Amino acid sequence: MRMSKLFVQTLREFPSDAEVVSHKLLVRAGFIRKLAMGVYNYLPLMWRVLKKVENIVREEMDSAGAQELLMPFVQPKELWEESGRWGAYGAELMRLQDRHGREMCLGPTHEEIITSIARDGLKSYKQLPVNLYQIQSKFRDERRPRFGLLRGREFIMKDAYSFDTSQEGLDKEYKNMWNAYTKIFKRCGLETKAVQSDSGAIGGSVSHEFMVITDTDAGENDVFYCDCGYAANSNHAISNLPTAKTSGDWSKAEIIDTPNTHSIEELCDFLKIEPTVIVKSLVYIVDKIPVIALIRADKAVEETKLMNAVKGNDIRIATAGEIEDIMKVNGFDADRGFIGPKGLKEYNGEKIKFVADETVKDMKNFVIGINKKDMHGVGYNWGSEVDLPELIADIRLVEAGELCPECGKPLKVTRGIEVGNIFQLGTKYSAPMNAVYTDIDGKTKPYVMGCYGIGISRTAAATVEAHHDEHGIKWPLAIAPYHAIVIPVSTKDELQMKVAEDIYKTLIKHGVEAVIDDRDERAGVKFKDADLIGFPYRITVGKGISEGLVEFKVRETEEISNIKPEDAAEIVVTAVTNLKMK
Repeated sequence: MRMSKLFVQTLREFPSDAEVVSHKLLVRAGFIRKLAMGVYNYLPLMWRVLKKVENIVREEMDSAGAQELLMPFVQPKELWEESGRWGAYGAELMRLQDRHGREMCLGPTHEEIITSIARDGLKSYKQLPVNLYQIQSKFRDERRPRFGLLRGREFIMKDAYSFDTSQEGLDKEYKNMWNAYTKIFKRCGLETKAVQSDSGAIGGSVSHEFMVITDTDAGENDVFYCDCGYAANSNHAISNLPTAKTSGDWSKAEIIDTPNTHSIEELCDFLKIEPTVIVKSLVYIVDKIPVIALIRADKAVEETKLMNAVKGNDIRIATAGEIEDIMKVNGFDADRGFIGPKGLKEYNGEKIKFVADETVKDMKNFVIGINKKDMHGVGYNWGSEVDLPELIADIRLVEAGELCPECGKPLKVTRGIEVGNIFQLGTKYSAPMNAVYTDIDGKTKPYVMGCYGIGISRTAAATVEAHHDEHGIKWPLAIAPYHAIVIPVSTKDELQMKVAEDIYKTLIKHGVEAVIDDRDERAGVKFKDADLIGFPYRITVGKGISEGLVEFKVRETEEISNIKPEDAAEIVVTAVTNLKMK
């Protein structure tokens, strides 16, 4: 490809709406362009990267015994009703009607479709196990799309689904996919950590996310881990807490004045106590219903854990106005700093739900809000002064330094970008959808299913997060849009152009995907574009050619050397040949 013909427009400045490195660089280097919020055009350079990621995924999935198919992007409501997810999935499901009034949705995932395919085609245990996968665009109507391709509304994904006759078979395939994923991400130039995670809207009993560990702002989740091997996403992590004082020194329960103590810090200063003897009450809205979470005041609520505890689909913190309304409806006048569970019963005709974190169940003589402004209850105990909610669950956000649940050492924390996930679905979809097979004894049983996803576009963006510098992208050779660029410093110099053309033709002849920068531009412009776009190798033909030398640069290491033209070509050809042999 000649640079003068390559469809790419690099920008001098980063886009104003970009927050993370991958978004900034992919736009500035001419890989993507925004079409609408969370929706992007993949331009030729990006499409080449995505196809290479797809090919790696295909090769490893096929090698692992999976079979590729393609399912419709638009899905009928009826199948989602069979699984019970039509009303439960949430606002991320983009619903629509066709011209006949039939309700449909844009596929955010394909569990229902693949289950219906298996139901029609897998009748006997003799046909199992089977793993089917596809690579296709998905759409999730994210409330707040951000980070470019890392959290868009439309994205490209590989999703696979396994069908087995037993949990043992599922466990085996789960490990098979785990190994395949490890190979895929390594080939893409990514080091990943598999961490325990929440199953979310997909469901299932066991799930893991493959996270690219990063110190950039693009990390979506905290990953808690220990040297013993324990690792979990923040929405799934658990820990043991160091010993702390959880019982107050009051001799009796009483209500006292606590003026202007709107925060935990102000309350602790006023009472001269530690936050570990305070039960904090936080108001959330889960699926439009108020949920009050009770937790030890030195700890924070993990919202996904709370949502799962009440079996909800959407969660947010209540607004000040909503809290004021809840107080008024129940006959109180208190703001956020004085809320407590006692006496709060309903809101908008719905019964208020209460969830107690495990940190509060054994507390004694504690401090708690009583829904009266500038007043708190002290020396309170469960059962006598206030009722302990029936629902007690782990809704706590783990913090670094808390103790590993497996070995007891302090947990560490880092940031991670999810690029893949694997789920043990069991019979979550096969049972309600009556997707069954006949076993060896002639009895019908639901398939035992697994689900395995990889974000193709997300993997490409995560690679940029992991491989870049202040000058641009450093694509790993395996997924780079082109392997090398040949730059003649002056297109008016006949010798430079001849040598550059010879090198370019040699590379092409030996299967190297190469670009020659034949533009009549200053050398500095060419160099900046080459670094910005991220060509793994750069061969520059300049004045040194009079001495039989060209400049050879490796983008990943920034190593520069002056070598013979034929040696430069040989290095690139050898690297690409070795890559293809892997």
